[in-house]
Amino acid sequence: MAAKLFDPLYGGLQQVLDLRTRQHAMTATNLANADTPGFKAKFLDFQDALSQAVGTDEGLAMRATDPRHIGGDPSSVDAPMVEVEAPPWAVDGNSVFAEKETARLATNQLFYTGVSRGISKRFALLKFAASDGKR
Repeated sequence: MAAKLFDPLYGGLQQVLDLRTRQHAMTATNLANADTPGFKAKFLDFQDALSQAVGTDEGLAMRATDPRHIGGDPSSVDAPMVEVEAPPWAVDGNSVFAEKETARLATNQLFYTGVSRGISKRFALLKFAASDGKR
């Protein structure tokens, strides 16, 4: 029943929100370690991660070729993490640029808010339809 009510887009949007949450935590960690010598800034490669999250195809599901195989979780997306190398002029080897990280944090928050509002609107439409158009 739930599969008929909720199209695959809901699962993809949930994964997008999960990825955005992970990016937020990673960026906060980068900012917290801006003065730590040798710390390498990290971020998620969203182009690849989002194509995995939203563009998954049912026909490409994992196949168990042996009864002892453990099934994978198709809802989980392994987002590729990119580690930023420190520029040659960084004396302490730290690759965190506070301005870039702050911009990444703000951008990530905007995308998170947009996706969560979109999900809220879709749920509002379902609620409206379930109430026979009565508010």
